[in-house]
Amino acid sequence: MRPRQWAPAAAGILLAVTASGCSPNATSTTVTVAAAASLTDVFAKVGDVFTQTHPGIEVTFTFAGSSTLAEQIRQGAPIDVFASAGSSAMTPLTDEGLVGDVTDFATNTLQIATPPTNPGNVQSIRDLSAVTFVVCQDTVPCGIAAQELLARNGINPAPASYESDVRAVLTKVIADEVDAGIVYVTDVIAAGDDVKGVEIPAEVNVSTTYQAAVTEDSASQQAAADFVAFLTSDLAQSILSDAGFGAP
Repeated sequence: MRPRQWAPAAAGILLAVTASGCSPNATSTTVTVAAAASLTDVFAKVGDVFTQTHPGIEVTFTFAGSSTLAEQIRQGAPIDVFASAGSSAMTPLTDEGLVGDVTDFATNTLQIATPPTNPGNVQSIRDLSAVTFVVCQDTVPCGIAAQELLARNGINPAPASYESDVRAVLTKVIADEVDAGIVYVTDVIAAGDDVKGVEIPAEVNVSTTYQAAVTEDSASQQAAADFVAFLTSDLAQSILSDAGFGAP
């Protein structure tokens, strides 16, 4: 195992949230899960149910773009489980021997989010050519998927900006700074009345598969493996489904 030498720069990004809402006690095992930003809302619920069904294990989460989290793992950040959107961030870690076996646990598709009043009158993917819209950076899974979507549908005008992760895209839409943003279906559901969703037909849409793996440097290998296994359980799959995620 590599020694943990977590660069100070990563410390400013890694913000952990305890799933149970309280500090772990002295006798519990803590599992730190680094997860894609699009999992923020649903993993809070998954974590609560996991801790209820696994006494003695506490879970803390940190959320960011998958590529950002992968780099933190390379730098030795104290992460036990990596849950990525897509394989672009996970596969290199597997090749580098930094994570163990990979488990597919959910899928997601893209959707257009607009402010509630839909000022650009976006009715379809084609309308993005005539409005101001934003996407994720093409180094993170939501950005990779968005670029594939735009190319598949012949959308030529460049986005107004490339955001760090899908939640940053959603923030710009909610703030009414742009006419539209390309996010995941689950982000539109989580945002509720703060945005309006414009569906993209399945035949021209792009799907993303979510993956999870235990890091090789994890100090809580068994507890971390228990969390990864839980993601494919009926309980977790039901929570994921309610949030708009598809089956793996």
